[in-house]
Amino acid sequence: MNAHPEILLVEDNPYDADLVIRALRKRNLAEKVTRANDGQEALDFFFGAGSTDASGSIKVVFLDLKMPKVGGLEVLQKLKSDNRTRCLPVVMLTSSQENCDVQECYRLGANSYIVKPMKFEDFAQIIGDLGTYWVERNHLPDKSSRNFQP
Repeated sequence: MNAHPEILLVEDNPYDADLVIRALRKRNLAEKVTRANDGQEALDFFFGAGSTDASGSIKVVFLDLKMPKVGGLEVLQKLKSDNRTRCLPVVMLTSSQENCDVQECYRLGANSYIVKPMKFEDFAQIIGDLGTYWVERNHLPDKSSRNFQP
């Protein structure tokens, strides 16, 4: 994992993960990405015994919905219910267009829900725009004030 990542990509499909990283590379953001291969790795990154201060440098989580071990909904719920990660933006990246999935993600606190386009050019454009927005444009509270109580 990168020393100071700004994007945590949680994606179990190596092909989709490669597409995301290639798209971010075009925007010079690839070196800011750390990948978790499934939901359990993502939870370990933030809450595991070996978790590091690197999690404090994360500006956005790109989270797949359907994954083995721990699914995206459970990861989202845990991130949004913990004071340490509650204000961290979570963008759902999924192939599901099911309205029930969209509703549940927003109910649990997702900041965005993006259906992965089939064409690489469209996929690359969307991922590049997302990376640019969440890493370079969006402003988060500084780390010391992230442990807020709503």
